[in-house]
Amino acid sequence: MDLLTLAGLAAGTALTAVGIYWLFVRRVADRLLADAQRQSERALEEAERGSRSKLKEAEIAAKEYALQARTEVDEVSRRERGDLESLERKLRAREESQHKRQDQLEGREREARELEKKLTRIERNLTDREGELEVLVQEERTRLEQVAGLTVQQAKESLIKGLEDEARLDAANLVKRIEDEAKEQANRNAQRIIAIAVQRGASDFVSETAVSVVMLPSDDMKGRIIGREGRNIRALEMATGVDLIVDDTPEAVILSGFDPFRREMARVALERLIADGRIHPARIEEVVEKVKAEFDERILEEGEAALLELKIPKMHPELVKLLGRLRYRTSYGQNVLHHSKEVAYLAGTMAAELKSNVAVARRAGLVHDIGKAVDREMDGGHLEIGIELLRKYGESEDVIHAMACHHGDYDPQSVEAVLVTAADALSAARPGARREVLETYVKRLERLEEIGAAFEGVQKCFAIQAGREIRVIVDSRKIPDEKAVWLSRDIAKKIETELTYPGQIRVTVIRETRSVEYAK
Repeated sequence: MDLLTLAGLAAGTALTAVGIYWLFVRRVADRLLADAQRQSERALEEAERGSRSKLKEAEIAAKEYALQARTEVDEVSRRERGDLESLERKLRAREESQHKRQDQLEGREREARELEKKLTRIERNLTDREGELEVLVQEERTRLEQVAGLTVQQAKESLIKGLEDEARLDAANLVKRIEDEAKEQANRNAQRIIAIAVQRGASDFVSETAVSVVMLPSDDMKGRIIGREGRNIRALEMATGVDLIVDDTPEAVILSGFDPFRREMARVALERLIADGRIHPARIEEVVEKVKAEFDERILEEGEAALLELKIPKMHPELVKLLGRLRYRTSYGQNVLHHSKEVAYLAGTMAAELKSNVAVARRAGLVHDIGKAVDREMDGGHLEIGIELLRKYGESEDVIHAMACHHGDYDPQSVEAVLVTAADALSAARPGARREVLETYVKRLERLEEIGAAFEGVQKCFAIQAGREIRVIVDSRKIPDEKAVWLSRDIAKKIETELTYPGQIRVTVIRETRSVEYAK
């Protein structure tokens, strides 16, 4: 075979292969196209089914929303109709009330017009009657002038004079009643203020004695205190200024002296010597000197404590020390520092009730007896010494004046001075505050009862309220009501004449009427 034949065969074979390949490709393409067409048809069907379902869901949702909106609209319209109906009812009620009020006003206007007409008629009648009365009064006046022989002016003057006298008498009675009420009210207020002050400032009193007792561990200590030939006891007495009494009292010695400061200092020194055991003249002098130095600090602390307790501001240190010394000073058996603090309390409380200067009253009350701290060391009375000390250490003139008046040597020029005087009397006059008052207290009560019982017609007599009141029970058959008044005055006059007492004593006469009958 030649080349051409071979080439032809190769070309034919190639064309056949190409044709077969084209047919294969075409079949594959047709198959793919058919699959794609089927898939697109299925996708279209599914899209149509989905769109139909969504459309149905949208229609259902739209219907539900429309139904809900319609329901809400119906509800709102129902509420608005209800509100409108209630407003209409209110408006109708208001209209009805307006109509009623209008009818009432019209009725009142008619009544007012009728009353006005009646008043006009009455006024005309009164005018006519006034004219007639004036004529009658003039005729009666002329007739009275003729009968009495007095003119109208003279009658007026006589009447005015009588009324003036009567008015003056009434005014005098009124003034007297007002004065009596004012005095009674003043007494009540004074008693109330004093009672408040006493209740708030009441404190215990300390009655000092002239001796102190020091307990010993054993009776053997008495010999050591006395010492050889009495050297120790003499040294102790010379160093302290008090007397030591060593007697048969078991396990005790007595310190005797009228100066509480020295007596207390001797007691402390002796107790320290007993505790130490070394008792001889040199040791005694050493211990006494130490105790004196300690007591200087102690009196300063006592004074500062008193200022702190009374809330009194800064005071000169020397005055504070003098206040502390009052702790160891007595007057009629009464501790002077305790007494001064109570006077300050009472004066300050009464000043507060009277809206006066509380600071001045309280300060003056505390220092009113400060001269007693050094009156045994200086010439003159405690009042003059106290005034000099207060001026020396820079106290104000108000405080000095209030302090200076507490014994009546100076006339008080301020309320605080009067209050300090009253507080001093209250503190000193209380039963039990001073020894001599305690001793005479019962005697005064007995004397009060004796005075009341001495009058005729008195059945029983009782002194009560610490001698501030006496109650007298009389026989109603012998003492009538009007005589009971005079009996109380007579008893009061006799008490004033025969007794000396602070403040005032109330006399109460009690008359009782009893009617007794027996049923048989």
